[in-house]
Amino acid sequence: MEEQDLILRLKKQDKDALSYLYDKYGAALFGAAQRIVQDEDVTAEVVQDIFLKIWNKIALYDSKKGRLFTWMLNLTRNAAIDKIRSKEIKRSAKTDSIDEYVYTIDRQNSTETSVDGIGVRELMDDLVEEQRFVLLKVYFEGFSHSEIADEYDIPLGTVKSRLRSALKHLRNKVQL
Repeated sequence: MEEQDLILRLKKQDKDALSYLYDKYGAALFGAAQRIVQDEDVTAEVVQDIFLKIWNKIALYDSKKGRLFTWMLNLTRNAAIDKIRSKEIKRSAKTDSIDEYVYTIDRQNSTETSVDGIGVRELMDDLVEEQRFVLLKVYFEGFSHSEIADEYDIPLGTVKSRLRSALKHLRNKVQL
């Protein structure tokens, strides 16, 4: 199908044209989004959103500014970047448990030692619950001090004090 014919059919909301577009360009757009997002499920979501956007916004496409594929590729690239910057993705990246995080690193680099193997779990078991909670959120889940304060309704100064106390306690235990 010629590009101009495809564009006209898309503008007339021809579902067969959309199906043809997906068959012809879906894999290329998926690959472009995958290089940015690097998560197959999220990439599939981005590509689905892109085809919906193409379907709904085809009237905005201007052939004088570039080819259809270039326009779709730019939409895909921007959507993928927006997705990885979204709060949803940042929050999901922070929900891994300490074991998942440590063992993922261990699998990637076989010279790493597990948390249990170096005694971190025993050291952390010795902390007060509030200190352990803040330490886990900061060092193993990637939260900032202010994110912990906002999300768990703890004053920022309290978060910092608990973290400082936890680190001081751990330093004292390790030096013994």
